[in-house]
Amino acid sequence: AIAKIAGIKMCESYNRQYGQSHGVDYRSVMPTNLYGPGDNYHPENSHVIPALIRRFHEANLGNAPEVVIWGTGKPRREFLYVDDMAAASVFVMELDKLTYEQHTEPMESHINVGFGSDITIAELANAVAKTIGYQGKISFDPSKPDGAPRKWMDSGRLHQLGWRASVDLELGLQKAYEEFQAQ
Repeated sequence: AIAKIAGIKMCESYNRQYGQSHGVDYRSVMPTNLYGPGDNYHPENSHVIPALIRRFHEANLGNAPEVVIWGTGKPRREFLYVDDMAAASVFVMELDKLTYEQHTEPMESHINVGFGSDITIAELANAVAKTIGYQGKISFDPSKPDGAPRKWMDSGRLHQLGWRASVDLELGLQKAYEEFQAQ
């Protein structure tokens, strides 16, 4: 998160310092939680969707009767498929300068990119299990940390400009699982 913020502030600084005199026009987007091709499916240090894909895939192969998920399952998260992130980035890049400036401010120049809605970790676990075809029990271990209660981005600026994500979670999970299997 700090690296993302540092990048945004660097772009703002370049725009202030070189924008008028050198025609510099740097733009920044801030993504929500991303998933899809190129993800890290490592069993111990991956993000939530690739971790769940791997976990349910292995449980399915091993006919495991139960998959235990860390935490209560109540925290809410927003997810965006990587192709939508790429499309949003190109959309913002191609905005004319005046339109971009009308929807941002010099010291708050980034545009949030998210799907526009969030789900609970429990709902996500059920969606991943369904995608993979796992039919065993899903339980939660409340002795493990939940993390922040909610991580959702206000993508209102981007939506006002006319962009919306096109890959819903169901389709995105199918695509991500196909990519996982291909690895």
